[in-house]
Amino acid sequence: MAGYGSGKAPRGRIGRILVPGQTLTTEAFVIEKRPPTDAFQAFGLFSAEHGNLLALQRVSRKPSPTHVAPDLFDTVSAMLESSNQGRTWFVREIRILARRASIGKSYDALRFASALAAVIGRNPVHEESRPNVEQLLRTAFDAFGAVERPDIVHLKSLFVFARDEGYPVKQDWLPSLPAADRAAAAAVLNRRLSEQNSEPADVARLRRSLEGYLGSRTEIVIP
Repeated sequence: MAGYGSGKAPRGRIGRILVPGQTLTTEAFVIEKRPPTDAFQAFGLFSAEHGNLLALQRVSRKPSPTHVAPDLFDTVSAMLESSNQGRTWFVREIRILARRASIGKSYDALRFASALAAVIGRNPVHEESRPNVEQLLRTAFDAFGAVERPDIVHLKSLFVFARDEGYPVKQDWLPSLPAADRAAAAAVLNRRLSEQNSEPADVARLRRSLEGYLGSRTEIVIP
């Protein structure tokens, strides 16, 4: 009868069901920048709303004033799209909110900032803890590019991250240290960055101790 189909799909269109992509707009930190492929640059992002995200940005073949290339430690505002339930995101639009190029001017600042970023990237953060981690990254990344002791920034940040994730670093790790190291740890953790005078060797020893504790007594992965 006229106006009624036969129930068959039109020739050439069988099986072509289009599923709309999932989109989100978020503010995030660039915590990883992988080597680019021929087509895409991959970034690890951390967002207070969505946690860790893997984002792919198409590599621009020609110079373009509209192409924005994020760098490690940047804060960005990004519009992302995913067709695989958020396992991978593609950059539709991106804008740089804060660029921290000063971190790259110091080898130690770059090394310790990268180490902290790697910890966040390797450890899923519970939804209720994400705002704390966002504030931690903002404070730490700003400090890495501005202070003379990035080793202390890293140690304090690692301690705060573990504490905020619910691990008893204050009640368990600190009391387990030898008396001299407990005093050194108290000075590092409690003093402002402008008041720090701890020896680098002491800070390195405390960092190794804390990393060993986290690796053996908690679920935190230290890359």
